[in-house]
Amino acid sequence: MKCVKHILARKGSTVITVSADTTVFTVLKLMADNNIGSVVVTNNGKYMGLVTERDYARKVILMGKHSGETTVSEIMSDNCPKISPDISVDECMRVMSEKNVRYLPVFNNSDDLSGIISINDVVYETIHSQKETIEQLHSYIQST
Repeated sequence: MKCVKHILARKGSTVITVSADTTVFTVLKLMADNNIGSVVVTNNGKYMGLVTERDYARKVILMGKHSGETTVSEIMSDNCPKISPDISVDECMRVMSEKNVRYLPVFNNSDDLSGIISINDVVYETIHSQKETIEQLHSYIQST
């Protein structure tokens, strides 16, 4: 069964981070430039939380705030479930569904951030795994 570490091996573990006092506008530009939907927020290099497009929509736009005057520390999600690289893709999907989140930070045994997993990563890995199973079954059927 595939694990989160397989996703990170495929996509890489590069994580884009910003400090807690970064403006939301700057982070939105960073997300657009990198075609990503979340950025890790740090304070003195320590993980604090994630800021996502959903945070922007719900905590800036709908609240009538201005993205150039609001910092990411004001809107970030700091209660994201943390996962380890060894949990299965199925477990990862279950956590995302139960917690209604689209991104999960991945931490190693030393509690260092190893990467970010998105719902798209989980869906891609699930489809890829199913295709491999179908191909193996097809080969098996043809060989008998």
